[in-house]
Amino acid sequence: HFTNSTEPAYTSSHKSMLNKSSRAPGGQKLCSSSAENKLGRAVPRIPFSRPGAAVLGSRSLPAVEGGKQFSRRPSSLTRPVSAAATAQQQGTNRRRAALQEARMSKDLQAAGSLRTQLTNLFRQAINKAYPDLTDEPVVAACNNAKFGDYQCNNAMQLFAKLKGKEGAPKAPRDVANALVANLPPNELLSETSLAGPGFINIRLSNEFLSKRVSEILRLGLQPPYSPDLSSKKCVVDFSSPNVAKEMHVGHLRSTIIGDTICRTLELCGAQVLRLNHIGDWGTQFGMLIQHMSELSPSADGSASGDESISDLMELYRAAKKRFDDDEGFKQRAREAVTALQSGDEKSLKMWRAICAASRKEFAAIYERLGVKVEERGESFYNPMLKGVVEELKEKGCAELSDGAICVFVEGQSIPLIVQKSDGGFGYASTDMAALKHRLEVEKADWIIYVTDAGQAQHFDLVFSAAKKAGWIGTPESKAKIDHVGFGLVLGEDGKKFKTRSGDVVRLVELLDEAKARCTATIRARSEETGETVDEASLDHAASAMGYGAVKYADLKSHRMTNYKFSFDSMLDLKGNTAVYLLYAHARIAGIARKADKDIDALAASTPVVVAHQKEVDLALHLSRFPEAMEDMLQELAPNRLTDYLYELSERFNAFYTDCKVLGSEEEGSRLQLVEATARIMRQCFSLLGLIPLYRI
Repeated sequence: HFTNSTEPAYTSSHKSMLNKSSRAPGGQKLCSSSAENKLGRAVPRIPFSRPGAAVLGSRSLPAVEGGKQFSRRPSSLTRPVSAAATAQQQGTNRRRAALQEARMSKDLQAAGSLRTQLTNLFRQAINKAYPDLTDEPVVAACNNAKFGDYQCNNAMQLFAKLKGKEGAPKAPRDVANALVANLPPNELLSETSLAGPGFINIRLSNEFLSKRVSEILRLGLQPPYSPDLSSKKCVVDFSSPNVAKEMHVGHLRSTIIGDTICRTLELCGAQVLRLNHIGDWGTQFGMLIQHMSELSPSADGSASGDESISDLMELYRAAKKRFDDDEGFKQRAREAVTALQSGDEKSLKMWRAICAASRKEFAAIYERLGVKVEERGESFYNPMLKGVVEELKEKGCAELSDGAICVFVEGQSIPLIVQKSDGGFGYASTDMAALKHRLEVEKADWIIYVTDAGQAQHFDLVFSAAKKAGWIGTPESKAKIDHVGFGLVLGEDGKKFKTRSGDVVRLVELLDEAKARCTATIRARSEETGETVDEASLDHAASAMGYGAVKYADLKSHRMTNYKFSFDSMLDLKGNTAVYLLYAHARIAGIARKADKDIDALAASTPVVVAHQKEVDLALHLSRFPEAMEDMLQELAPNRLTDYLYELSERFNAFYTDCKVLGSEEEGSRLQLVEATARIMRQCFSLLGLIPLYRI
């Protein structure tokens, strides 16, 4: 889960580093509305290439293992556990055969999200009705379902462009009527109607929605259910803790937001490099190495010295206090930095030992969160810094100012300092080198940085400097670059989340507390019902619920908002929480399990028929899953997925209340709606980094 990059070489030119913290979020003031950097985005909406192309499989978290109470269920949720492997393979083979047959029979001609398909239809209508216009259709879901499922809102805009021309329509409604009349034959629409000055309301056909649900089961979550991105090589820079410091609650947001973005990109077929740009270089290491050396003069950084770095955080605090209070120690620490950056072997050994100890702690956190990262810290880019600065100078992008080498960017009050007046390189130099490496070596066509919003100005300077140097924003380099900012984690008092002593809250303590509370809840429930729960199953379920609750509570808020951290709220069994949704999924799994039927075989032989309004509502929402992914990637906002998931559970509850499933005449069709809901929920769980539970 946590890989170390190749150790870099070190040169004597690295005399000094900026005394600035790494990307660890927390405490920084939120920027203004201009904080979100969109430099490098070629179009206002992410372009999706022709749907139907092959897509890479998603990275799914495993189901909970264990005994009866929380046992893993096969994909259909109904087969006996003893036959799971065989049945699962049979289901997979059927889906592969169906997908191949569908491709050969052009069954995927209508691939893409519903919104994409409707946009294509209205694009054809505009081209046919008004060949001289090139306007893109504006199609969106209706805010009020009583008017329709979707709405096309182009008529007024087109009317304004046609006004005054020969044969121009007399009113926007005439334009709307012309668009409807020129829609090509299709299986999507059951009816259209006009509202107001020219809004076109669209109602989808029940037959088409039935087919979409069948495709979810027969073909799996392939295109058309996974949008096919035009960006194929993506680099996501996230998490980024500091070596020698513990991960705290501020790192939670970057880690899980970045992980969800990665998972969604991977599901959509992108090749994603998950980079952890850890703070593993700088003046703090001279301070820490000097302190450790004076505590234990014989310490040389070898394995036998591990005990001296068992509590790096305490060592760091003690070293920092000495650095602030003792001028003599401060001078010795600076000399230690010089020795480290000059390649002194003893200093390097101690530095490696410090990094190894931190790496071990980071890996344990990532394991618990189910997050995969590739370490590539600041030190990796050290050999590149001098060359980057020289290139910026040669291109006339950087200039000397007060002894420092700076890049001045129009519209910014401060420059980007790429080399300090004493010849040292800092945080800005490293980020410029990292960006260049990702563009030229990794060949990324989309680079995403996930840090707190307080760093927005810094990244705006970096991206602007890169554009000034011609690295991006040219016909030869069309890579997109985004800074994904996020707000603060607050306590229930509305202030920055801290311990009673005023310290930053350790992330490991939050995870322990969440798991402990879920363990107690499950034990109490089992005692009430008289059921027995084995310890292994209890541990898995408590981990899934506890860690999932912490993640979901963060992800369900828009990333730019501050949110209050409350265990009581996030572990609530009611409302929009992970615990509620995990229980909802377990209940849905129980329905199909009770039916004791092979859902894959049922899907191959029994058509889905949606007739009751609640069936239609559920089928429509299931079919909108690709749009949730599109919106999430467009806005880089995971709450788009959580909103979709919670509404899906609400739609299912309404369906199950009004539509009898087991023992009804429509049982075969409705069981497929049940299973399709379960599969989409599990896919949402996977994207959000949650582990589904099948029995609670």
